[in-house]
Amino acid sequence: MFFRIIADSSCDIIKIENQSDNIYFNTVPFVITVDGTDYVDNEALNVRDLVTAMAASSKSHTSCPSPHDWMAEFGEEGDVFAVTISSNLSGSYNSACAAKQMVLENNPDRNIEILDSRGTGPSLNMIIDRLNALIGQGLSFAEVKSEIHKYMEDHKLIFALSSYHNLVNNGRMPKIAGIVLGHLGLWGVGIASDEGTIKMKKIAKGGKRTLQVIMHDLKDRVADKGVVVISHCENELFAHNLKEAVISQYPDYQVKIMPTRGLCSYYAEKGGIIVGF
Repeated sequence: MFFRIIADSSCDIIKIENQSDNIYFNTVPFVITVDGTDYVDNEALNVRDLVTAMAASSKSHTSCPSPHDWMAEFGEEGDVFAVTISSNLSGSYNSACAAKQMVLENNPDRNIEILDSRGTGPSLNMIIDRLNALIGQGLSFAEVKSEIHKYMEDHKLIFALSSYHNLVNNGRMPKIAGIVLGHLGLWGVGIASDEGTIKMKKIAKGGKRTLQVIMHDLKDRVADKGVVVISHCENELFAHNLKEAVISQYPDYQVKIMPTRGLCSYYAEKGGIIVGF
């Protein structure tokens, strides 16, 4: 049995660790446009160049993958699981659903499941890793589909940002909140709601207090999957300090650190942290 796992580039990964032999994995890229220059969020993207351009930019936006981008990766054969950023943050999910319908018009027997992560970055990463493990167990498409939806029911995401320019400009955060936080040099700590929207939770002064807020959230909302994934935008020191704090509190947990790709770098901005559990 052959499977395809396709994700949009908000997943922050290029390759699956310990990928099962019967899986094809690839990502469909967002495009980030900064002052008229397009940055395609693929393996060749230099994220540091993107972040530098954003810092000097007065105008930018993102474009989600098209239905044809998704359709090309669904291919002609194999069972497909497509994983997208929250449908409440982007049109990527709708594009993937449209691609599914186009494929089924020509081949109604294909098995294609579109998974709305209701998050970004670490959310997709954890879903992809779980899909890889389930498929590696030799489960059928129907069995993997049932198990992955159970796994996704209680997923949680928290993020900490020190810059809010792109969130405000793209309508993801109220303008006044972004101005106040940026002016005061405060970290904004928020969570993904159950619906996959952004919900601000705390204001923190400095990295130490921000780390404490994140750790309290892990305890308060019960990190019980045994896995914590930390994405960072050019803030490896904070990510490692957070990893040490998580392992100290949960010594049996697997903690993964990864740099953000283009799309998550765009919204997290330099220094931003996104944590899935």
